[in-house]
Amino acid sequence: MGYLVATTNMKGGVGKTTLTVNLAACLAKYHRKRVLVVDLDPQISATLSLMSPTDFAKIRKDKGTLKHLIQKAITGDLGYGDAKEVVRSYAGNMGGIDILPGDIDLYNDFLVSEVLYKKAVRNPERNFESVWNSFEDSLMHNILNPLKNTYDFIFLDCAPSYNLVTRSSLVCSDFYLIPSKAEPLSYIGMQLLERQVKKLVETHQIDPKKQAQLIGIVFTMSRSILAGRYYKQVMKRVRQEFNDSQVFKTSVPMDVSVSRAVDSFKPVVLSDPDTTGSKAFRAVAQEFLQKLQSLTPTAQSVRLSKLE
Repeated sequence: MGYLVATTNMKGGVGKTTLTVNLAACLAKYHRKRVLVVDLDPQISATLSLMSPTDFAKIRKDKGTLKHLIQKAITGDLGYGDAKEVVRSYAGNMGGIDILPGDIDLYNDFLVSEVLYKKAVRNPERNFESVWNSFEDSLMHNILNPLKNTYDFIFLDCAPSYNLVTRSSLVCSDFYLIPSKAEPLSYIGMQLLERQVKKLVETHQIDPKKQAQLIGIVFTMSRSILAGRYYKQVMKRVRQEFNDSQVFKTSVPMDVSVSRAVDSFKPVVLSDPDTTGSKAFRAVAQEFLQKLQSLTPTAQSVRLSKLE
């Protein structure tokens, strides 16, 4: 059974998608893991990091994106094998990594409200809020659960907002990973996320022992100048909120090759593996596995409980 890992921060522009696709590629290439990237961000950056716009346009025309799985889940028409039909193999020259393509329009808010309101009306014993929470509990779980036997890791590249899909992803995930920049707004984004996770646990009445665990914070787009007083101030605030074991020792530096790799629709660890950015991502992947190993006993009980 694979682990579900949500990559998320309430602040955008922190290198979330870049971290997700390169971490996934490192685990596939250097650690022989089977990895799936699920693109939950309407910007579809993860999708376009692993396939060309032309390929995406064809897939979207053929209704082969996450949008159509969510649509079926809303209307109650989702079949057990539907997600497997939407997953696409990475088009590059390396196996082990697949993509569940996102969409610029994942779901219709009005349709969700309409369907759930009708369910609440048909069942007077349940109010609208409880019906909504039940749908959040099941949405991403029902889509992804049939895929867990196929992969070692399923990475959920969440949007930088606390929307329906992000909440549902956090409910069903085993872990979450926070990418961040060493700047005040990114730090605030982490604080907001932690508050929302706590609220989610309370709202959905999740046993704290079974909730998604923070596997760590990865600092991205770091510059050598940040080694000065400003960087230290930000890190001091982070360590006041989180403990040292939750902060990755490896940070990902600014590297133009990382941005250039997007033009080739490849993660930089595949397109230019000898750059400083690629080496940093490999170190992050190694540290990721080490942190996971320390959390595995708890993770086993979390996983089993979610399948009951």
